[in-house]
Formats: sequence, C-alpha cells, structure tokens
Amino acid sequence: MKALRIVDTDDGTRADLTDMDMADLSDGNVVIKARYSSLNYKDALAITGQGKIARKRPLNAGIDVAGTVESSDDKRFAPGDEVLVTGWFMSETRDGGLAEYVRIPGDCVVARPEGLTLWETMALGTAGFTAGMAAKRMRDNFQTPDDGPVLVTGATGGVGAFAIDLLAQAGHEVVAVSRRADTQGDWLRSLGAAEVITPDALDLDGKPMGKPAYAGGVDAVGGELLANLLGNVQPYGNVAAIGLAGGPKLATTVLPFILRGVSLLGIHSVECPNDWRQQIWADLAGSAKPAHLDTIAAQTVGLRDVHDVCEAMMAGESTGRTVVDIAA
Repeated sequence: MKALRIVDTDDGTRADLTDMDMADLSDGNVVIKARYSSLNYKDALAITGQGKIARKRPLNAGIDVAGTVESSDDKRFAPGDEVLVTGWFMSETRDGGLAEYVRIPGDCVVARPEGLTLWETMALGTAGFTAGMAAKRMRDNFQTPDDGPVLVTGATGGVGAFAIDLLAQAGHEVVAVSRRADTQGDWLRSLGAAEVITPDALDLDGKPMGKPAYAGGVDAVGGELLANLLGNVQPYGNVAAIGLAGGPKLATTVLPFILRGVSLLGIHSVECPNDWRQQIWADLAGSAKPAHLDTIAAQTVGLRDVHDVCEAMMAGESTGRTVVDIAA
C-alpha cells in the first residue's frame, strides 16, 4: 500500500511517499480503505517538518480520512460502510489518512452523515468540523446574532472560511480579519463576510482594552492578534480560540474577563466527545451545511501533490481547503 509516511532523516523529519506493508499500520479494530483525505495547517506542519506533530516515527501523515470499511471487529461497522475519521491523534501517535488504508479503533470512526458525500466530508474535514464546534460552543454560551458583529481571524484559511460561512448562515454579521484583505476581500465577502479588515484595525496600541465594538469572534491565529481581539469584545461576548499560526503565547490581562465578562472558549476538536461529534456532523450535513462548500474547497489533488500544497500553506499563500484524492 502507498502512504505519505513521516520519517526521521539527518536533516530532520520529512514525509515521503512510500510503499509499506498493511501489517505495519498502527493498532485498531477497523480497517478503512481510504478514498479521500484533506490538508489542514497541522498537516502542513507535519509534512514540511516545520512542526513536531508526529510524536512517534515512522508514522503516516494526515489527520483526516474518509472511505469504506474494508474489515471490522467492531459490531457497529461492517465491510462496505462509508465512514470518516477526523483527529483522534492520527498523524500524532496513530497512522493517518494520507494513505491507501487506515487501521484505527472503532470508537474513533463516524458513519458518513446522511446529506454529505465522502468528498464533502473531507472538504469539511477537521477545519469544517472545528468551525462547527466553535459555532456550537458560542451558541451554547448564549451568543446570538442580535448581539452584534462577530470577528473571524485567519479568514482565508480553512477554519476561517468555514467559520464565516457558518456564522453568516446563522444570521451573524461577520467581519473577516486577514492580512490579505486587499487581494482576497471579494472572495471573503462571497462567503458571507459583511466587512473585511486587516489585523491593524484591532491594534490596542498597548492598552489592555479598547472600544467594545464586536460581540465576539472565532480566532484561528492566536498570539498578539487574539490578545487584541479580546480587548475589542463587548460585555459577555465569546471568543473561540482555535489556532496558533501567530504564536502560542497570549500576552493579555484579566480585564476583558472580569470587567466585561468576556469568555475565551478553547476549541480542541481532536478528542471532541462522541455525543458532541455526532451532533456537529449532523448539523454540518443538515441545517448548518456550508452554502459555499465547493468555493471553499476548490482544489482536489493527489498524494504526489501534497508536498507542494503544504509548502504553499506554510508560506501563507493558500486559500480555503484542499481535498486529497487517494486514488488519483
């Protein structure tokens, strides 16, 4: 079987397309014949070697997979069932989805939701699922469209693009934040953004808090941008924190939390509880299915093209989502 396998070299870790024996796959009681995977920022870190994602090596890359059950010792799944897996430590401690086959515990497997094709599940993948999880947590914490405009940072990435789509569909006025506002503004507005601004517009100029202009937001960047976002949120607003492209450190104060009641919601989709997971996928396949799925996931590539796409992602040159056709 072919797999994009992360290995150690004298120059660090790298992912090579190689042949491997299925017997060497990591443990599990369900074997999936992969049809599609997808590329997330986390995948780009692992595949380019710029991030220590794979905690054991060699290990197949890919944090997402969708395909057909080949064999199963789990009574919930039978050969021929269409299924998907996102997260659950694939490409970290378990072999991932950028391979012809995946073996994984049945507790990690989700039946393909009615309303989504296998391709669509990977067009969404971890990015879409994470955006859906952020929207759910904000909604569960009393965020409503009547509260005012919400910010989405890292707007041209997969999570950001889906967050714009989902929040706009739910009736929120969405303000997209991107350093590429001049070149990608029209695309972001086509997804539902009412306004597109650059991160400089949120600069607090060294102050702990600014004008409470926004009802909340979804942050896919972290670092200084997240700190500035928090300082611009109105009382009882929610900020869902997802990414760290801007750095893992958060230099802020407690003032937004104790003077305005702002909530910082951590979004960790890898180990999302199964009851949440089922509900989020049902929403994404039904009432909250993105209206611009084909626009956001406009690129489908084969395994041999993955390196080039990941290099572009790390250089900040990619937009939206990329699906990987394992059979291509």
